[in-house]
Amino acid sequence: MIFRIAWRNIWRSPLRSWVVIVAIAMGVWAVIFLMGFSIGMGNSYVVSAIRLEVSHIQLHHPEYLKDFDVRYYIERADTLAREVAQEAGVRHVSPRTLVHGMVATARGSRALRVRGIDPQAEAAISQLDAKLVEGAYLPQGKRHAIYMGKKLAERLGVRLRSRVVLTFQDIDGHITSAAFRVAGLFDTNNNAFEESTALVRREVLNEILGYTGIAHEVAVLLDDAALADTVAARLQARFPQLDVQTYVQRSPEIRLFESQISTSVYIIMVIVMLGLIFGIINTMLMAVLERVRELGMLMAIGMNRFRIFAMIVLETVMLGVVGTPMGIALGAVMIQWFQIHGLDLSHYAQEGLAEFGISAIIYPDVYPGMYVELAIAVFITAMLGSIYPALKAIHLRPVEALRKI
Repeated sequence: MIFRIAWRNIWRSPLRSWVVIVAIAMGVWAVIFLMGFSIGMGNSYVVSAIRLEVSHIQLHHPEYLKDFDVRYYIERADTLAREVAQEAGVRHVSPRTLVHGMVATARGSRALRVRGIDPQAEAAISQLDAKLVEGAYLPQGKRHAIYMGKKLAERLGVRLRSRVVLTFQDIDGHITSAAFRVAGLFDTNNNAFEESTALVRREVLNEILGYTGIAHEVAVLLDDAALADTVAARLQARFPQLDVQTYVQRSPEIRLFESQISTSVYIIMVIVMLGLIFGIINTMLMAVLERVRELGMLMAIGMNRFRIFAMIVLETVMLGVVGTPMGIALGAVMIQWFQIHGLDLSHYAQEGLAEFGISAIIYPDVYPGMYVELAIAVFITAMLGSIYPALKAIHLRPVEALRKI
């Protein structure tokens, strides 16, 4: 009986009820969009960092990460890479020779990290071949080709086929130099990476260093990031002479960024729910004050205060039950559309986002469990918003309420 009365009561004033329903739906819709946008930005940063920098797992000589000294290398790196690739959960493996030095041109010089790579293996992990904007990605037959970021090329004042000189310390401690020609330029929307990293063929860099078949790093990309700890533990047990680290260990800021995004999502939810709760309180309080005589009559003919309280609460919850699915449906459709087409921010914040390694095109994403959490949050909000109007109703005195005009 209480359910039927509550349902009929909310439709006695359709305009007011629809205002609340639409407010709830729009609030839910806004929360879904903001959550999806925040998660999308976080995913963009994490994917960029994993692809370009740290991969899911890295293997090094135990002393290498202390000073990044080229003397601490991995022998028979190609054999090691093949063995790692056989591990369950491993998708791609790329051995890298790394040196830190200077790149010089006729217009100046800059500090640079040179990454010696096997082009096909590296492309499978970093996908830098897909970021090509000019020239070619380390073409066959051009051993002394260098592949660098467009930003770095602009700062050095070079273009395709320009000659650059790399200077660094070899494994024996001698300063050595080698000339390369710019074969291609890439654009990753990550300014820090573009301005500090250039790629050459690993066999050429190894020859300059004086050793063949070596690498300073073996990057591993997994089928699923959730497997990182498990696979890393297996690799550490299999290769105890090496230092095996996951992307979280190599780059703790990734975990920090993920936690900040997760926290911001719930802060957004709380803020929107707080705004919604005041709207619900205001609307339901108006509904109670307009029905003072009616409520007085109900109490006069025997309806106890608990039933009055339950009726007001049910009315509020029912408004939420109608509005929440509408908002979730709108939000889910919007998220689905943007996951396909993306949200292009290149006209507004491309340079700003690139400073943090975030793509100018954001693909919002919402985990399925968040829809459930949001529905529960709206239910709790409706319950809390109904308490004050319901208390106001049960404190009415029947005799005085019946005399109200």
